[in-house]
Amino acid sequence: MTGRTALTVGFDLDMTLIDSRPGIKAVYDLLAAETGTAIDSDLVVTRLGPPVEQELVNWFPAEEVPAVADRYRALYAEHGVDDCLALPGAYQALAAVRAHGGRSLVVTGKHGPNAKLNLDALGLAADGLYGSVFGAGKGTVLREEGASVYVGDHLADVVGARAADALAVAVATGPYSERELAEAGADVVLADLTGFPAWLDSYLRA
Repeated sequence: MTGRTALTVGFDLDMTLIDSRPGIKAVYDLLAAETGTAIDSDLVVTRLGPPVEQELVNWFPAEEVPAVADRYRALYAEHGVDDCLALPGAYQALAAVRAHGGRSLVVTGKHGPNAKLNLDALGLAADGLYGSVFGAGKGTVLREEGASVYVGDHLADVVGARAADALAVAVATGPYSERELAEAGADVVLADLTGFPAWLDSYLRA
């Protein structure tokens, strides 16, 4: 991509850069025990992506959701970080952006302070972090930051990339298959981030 002055690539967090399912499942189990509410945490971790409030409405009355969301975030900070893992290719993907003189941003529906705990715990070094944004809201951040590429695992990440006029790169490490991501309009679909460095090299040579 000759003539591009500044490469900025956005990445989603949960199920794109990290496998947060073990930590999230543990926190929902703690929340269920603490509140006496039955929560199917195995089901919850099959549909990660949206902010926690959108999941909690499935288990709590709407008027209780704000307070329960605050409690969830507090429990996550204490109990949800240690069991999370970097997904294959995560470190190499961020390094590939740096190798091309670019900036990497994490733009996630997760609560920002908890997202930072995840990044710090795993030593995933990004140049910027924006939390509590989802779908088209991610597009606002990406556009303001001048991102030309956004990488995510969720159909809503494709929406976010589109809203920013950024290239939508999808990885099939979350709740959607490669076919579903392609049908949703992703420009590029990868099995996981291990293919991202080679793809980025090719993209920037074009």
